Amino acid sequence: MPHIALNNDLPGITGLMAHRPGTGGPLGDLADALLRAPSSLEAGERELIAAYVSRLNGTEFCSSSHGAFAAAQLAGGQELVRAVLADPETAPISGRLRALLGVAAEVRSAARPVSDKAIAAARAEGVDDTDLHDTVLIAAAFCMYNRYVSCLATELPKDDEYYQHAARRIVADGYRAGIVRGSGSAV
Repeated sequence: MPHIALNNDLPGITGLMAHRPGTGGPLGDLADALLRAPSSLEAGERELIAAYVSRLNGTEFCSSSHGAFAAAQLAGGQELVRAVLADPETAPISGRLRALLGVAAEVRSAARPVSDKAIAAARAEGVDDTDLHDTVLIAAAFCMYNRYVSCLATELPKDDEYYQHAARRIVADGYRAGIVRGSGSAV
């Protein structure tokens, strides 16, 4: 049961954002900018970074949501996402993405500079300044989103089909569109 009374029965961050659209809207806008705007990283890769950070933070709603969003946009689908969330070192992903997940893990662990070792590993895989910037910002933002969801004890969906339905909406319409229409898109 959530720690606050919500004016809806939506799970996870969707309920929080629908409950407080004044803050939910900007949070949706940020998610759109980070995960859907033009970038050198594919949308599915960015969603996978969000899912991975959320898994490391123990936030099941965000990990499952963004895992579904990544699966809907990446070759390899849910099997690939499961492999990455289990162990990015053995998952069938590029060295570039593996290095970026390493950077994201360091961002998630503490508010300090990413290690020279992680930066060098990323550079060796062809990661540029924009990739690093976007990865660090996604990881940092998802630490905030995860805490918002977890610290208010939001509920999980009653049915796992929720995540696939949300993935179709996010891929088609983005994050902000669902909040504006009140459909409760997941972040």
